[in-house]
Amino acid sequence: MREPAEWNAHLPLALGDERRPILEPEPEDLPGEGYRKRQIAHWLYAWGVREFDEMTDLPRALRAELAHTWRISEFSLVQAFPSADGSTKYLYTLHDGRQTEAVYMPYKDRRTICISSMVGCPAGCTFCATGQMRFGRNLTAPEILDQLLAAAYHQGISPREIRNVVLMGMGEPLLNLTNVLKAVRRMIHKQALAMSPRRITLSTVGIPRGIYRLAEEDVGVKLALSLHAPDDETRRRIIPTAHRYAIEEIMDAVRHYYRRTKRRVTLEYTLLRGVNDHLWQAKMLAKHTRGLTAHVNLIPFNPWEGAPHEGSSREQIRRFAAVLEAAGIPVSVRWSRGRDVGAACGQLALRTP
Repeated sequence: MREPAEWNAHLPLALGDERRPILEPEPEDLPGEGYRKRQIAHWLYAWGVREFDEMTDLPRALRAELAHTWRISEFSLVQAFPSADGSTKYLYTLHDGRQTEAVYMPYKDRRTICISSMVGCPAGCTFCATGQMRFGRNLTAPEILDQLLAAAYHQGISPREIRNVVLMGMGEPLLNLTNVLKAVRRMIHKQALAMSPRRITLSTVGIPRGIYRLAEEDVGVKLALSLHAPDDETRRRIIPTAHRYAIEEIMDAVRHYYRRTKRRVTLEYTLLRGVNDHLWQAKMLAKHTRGLTAHVNLIPFNPWEGAPHEGSSREQIRRFAAVLEAAGIPVSVRWSRGRDVGAACGQLALRTP
């Protein structure tokens, strides 16, 4: 990991930087002639440089021209908050002064980053701190992509060493799908991050038209549905936007996605004490997996200041999981990382530790 002095020296730019984002064009459409495009792409995506002067095999005049017209960083400031468990929360200040967040999580066999698609979130889930912020704006494709590049730079690694991406940070990706797909296409492009699309997961609260579009675009990513309740009454209590779409309407779209792509779908389920953790709800949840190859990901509630809910006990989580397992449903419990710095699932709210 880079020391703060070395890190900060490369990142701050003036608010309102009007230069064009170099992360916007496809690698083959980057500035420069012939093989210069490939050189620039390699510096951006394989080496992860943050200054054009670091592209030392480019002519000095070209580097000056690039720096005058284009910008590498989409952030005026990046702040890093390391957790005791090895993960790091990143707070990004955009060029218009707004902020968003990402979480870098290293494991023994992989490096994962959870990135955002919006400033805030319009879904308003009552168990999520981000939802209480309300919606700020959509992030552009370069702003989505640069969360990964900036985190890699801070960690002192190549961006290509981060091989797992989850769009589970701030925002509803399917309400910003055009920009999300642009960013994903840079991630999987062979001259960019060369990432396997099967290592990219898009999480949605359930926007049927977006799920249908994602199925038709078929960029190869995994779909995770943030269901959080198996019955419409409970779901509408904890997810205000659930009034717009019934669970069956959402599940019809998810089944279409599965039939179209043949990819396993994840159902995400945050367990709230006395709200959605009853065993009859586990049985109902199991029924929603019919017609799917699905995996249920149970998420213990991560507390935040002012939250109106409490998490289910470990024993109740175990009982809930046992009902699903008895029904033959693959299930896991995801204990979130970064709780001590407000980086765990449901805690992102632009708060500094």
